[in-house]
Amino acid sequence: MAEHNSTRAVHAGEEKHKPDHTLTTSIARTSTYTFRNTAEILAFMQEKADSGPPYSRTEYGRYGNPTQSAAEHKLAALEGGERALLFASGMAAVSTTLLTLLSNGDHIIISRDSFYQTREFAETLLSRWGIETTLVENDKPEAFAAAIKPKTRLIFVESPSNPYLRVADLPKIVEIARANKVLTVVDSTFATPINMRPLEYGVDIVIHSATKYLAGHNDLLAGVVIGSKQTLADIGTARGLLGGITSADDASLLMRGMKTLDLRVRRQNENGLRVAQFLEKQPGVERVWYPGLASHPDHEVARRQLTGFGGVVSFEIKGDFEKTGCFVDSLQLPFIGPTLGGVESIILQSATLYSLDPLERKLAGMKDNLLRYSLGIEDADDLIADLEQALAKL
Repeated sequence: MAEHNSTRAVHAGEEKHKPDHTLTTSIARTSTYTFRNTAEILAFMQEKADSGPPYSRTEYGRYGNPTQSAAEHKLAALEGGERALLFASGMAAVSTTLLTLLSNGDHIIISRDSFYQTREFAETLLSRWGIETTLVENDKPEAFAAAIKPKTRLIFVESPSNPYLRVADLPKIVEIARANKVLTVVDSTFATPINMRPLEYGVDIVIHSATKYLAGHNDLLAGVVIGSKQTLADIGTARGLLGGITSADDASLLMRGMKTLDLRVRRQNENGLRVAQFLEKQPGVERVWYPGLASHPDHEVARRQLTGFGGVVSFEIKGDFEKTGCFVDSLQLPFIGPTLGGVESIILQSATLYSLDPLERKLAGMKDNLLRYSLGIEDADDLIADLEQALAKL
């Protein structure tokens, strides 16, 4: 197979010569798989008993689908993993992984800047089943070491993180984890396999919200877990039990999106850096969070681990809640919404979707003037001109 992600994104996981001579992989829109006779069923059951997961075929759509399987092979190739498991959403991937790997009395360490619903799942649901969670700062490997307990089973890190783009020192965290026989899981949604491949640093499991950059067109929900066949075996079994599998249609859309992943992310890297550099010079901007800037606290770590700094720029306007909202409303190009990674630019004043209560936002550390701008593939000059005209109205 080719060595470069741009080629893997197009060709990996798909047979060159397909049934009926189609160029694209067909959508297997079925819930059930049939057998020609009883002997074939018995042979199928014997194969399952002998080989173990993953199986070459299945009898029911909750356990797998040919279109989904092709997408999984492409995802595994992009990340450099042995196996990938597709889920119905990023949170389905996260929750199934944690439920599978953790038991009553276990302890998990999560980076504090991880996706808030990952933290919420751990602190509100896992706690009900006797699983303890400790939050530590993303940029302090020594904090991960200090948080280790006899029952620690897993370290979960999001890198770069949402919304401040904090970049964890993965080699140091992996070293700590291995010394204590603890698994490492990295949510690499913001990086994508184009900018970083955590498995190359010794990470055990990589998770993506495939809804974002991997799909790239804001038209599907999916999540993926990638790692070795051995590490993912039980997670695959749990997926069949819990039912959080993606549909064949979404798997097909995901494969279509991944074919342009390298092109899109490279453009978004360029847009992110140019917009961040522009914003850092503006008198109406209080602070810019972007790992490609020397002013970012994790810039040196980012330079070592990332081949590109991503398409998300977070920044703080000099103004209050209302003034920040007026700035957002003055922008003409980006959509306003809660997602990222697509071809269209999208901006969000994070506080607006967190709470209507100013005190509650303050206690949670949610700044009223913080904006997360996910740059699409538009021309950077147009994006900057749009920001310039909106800043002029402050």
